[in-house]
Amino acid sequence: MLEIKGVCKTFNAGTVNEKRALNGLSLTLADGDFVTVIGGNGAGKSTMLNAVAGVFPVDEGSIVIDGVDVTRLPEHKRAPYIGRVFQDPMMGTAATMQIEENMALAARRGRPRTLRPGITKKEREEYREMLKILDLGLEDRLTSKVGLLSGGQRQALTLLMASLVKPKLLLLDEHTAALDPKTAAKVLETTEKIVERDHLTTLMITHNMKDAIAHGDRLVMLYDGRIVLDIAGEEKKRLTVEDLLEQFTKVSGAEFSSDRALLS
Repeated sequence: MLEIKGVCKTFNAGTVNEKRALNGLSLTLADGDFVTVIGGNGAGKSTMLNAVAGVFPVDEGSIVIDGVDVTRLPEHKRAPYIGRVFQDPMMGTAATMQIEENMALAARRGRPRTLRPGITKKEREEYREMLKILDLGLEDRLTSKVGLLSGGQRQALTLLMASLVKPKLLLLDEHTAALDPKTAAKVLETTEKIVERDHLTTLMITHNMKDAIAHGDRLVMLYDGRIVLDIAGEEKKRLTVEDLLEQFTKVSGAEFSSDRALLS
């Protein structure tokens, strides 16, 4: 479903601020894989997601989604393949529009987007049923403005909207990092439900090592713009944070450097 092959990306090339963010990165995800991604500061996690989403062109290598080479496609032409949830809960929804209007726009992804002639009764009932999976009572607030919701409610709604039209690939960019621990746990629980229900191929970046171990069926760790650990199956289920740090030190020859991840 996703094949990243030999991807390189350097920012500010030829200047004193030159930074090689991706260094021959290769990663393959099968249909339905749920992969969590962890790494230290500047390891290349967000750069990898942005490269897949088409936020910027890569210098070398290729990116293929469901058999389609998207390497040279701009961001808006990759949109039909990708659902994405950002770290900032305010980014995925339109605050001045109602919950049902936000969902209607998400449901029209890949088609000319307009709310004319309005939202039908059938659509409204469908949205109400979909919202029940969040267990936040939003199914009874369809006409509420999204700007009135809490950050956690907005992030859960964004997650639902990103999967409304089943994407080939769901990208989650530290989507619980801005939430308090209790709300973050709720959003992660909802993530698991939606990914499993819709059999979504998912790439989830997290700064929390425990979350990376607890969720998904595969864990990859980045260091210096490349993958240094790729753990799946029973081995992943048995992992502890201490094991992960020990393996990282062994393969990278360096200490893990992310206070946020270690403190989490």
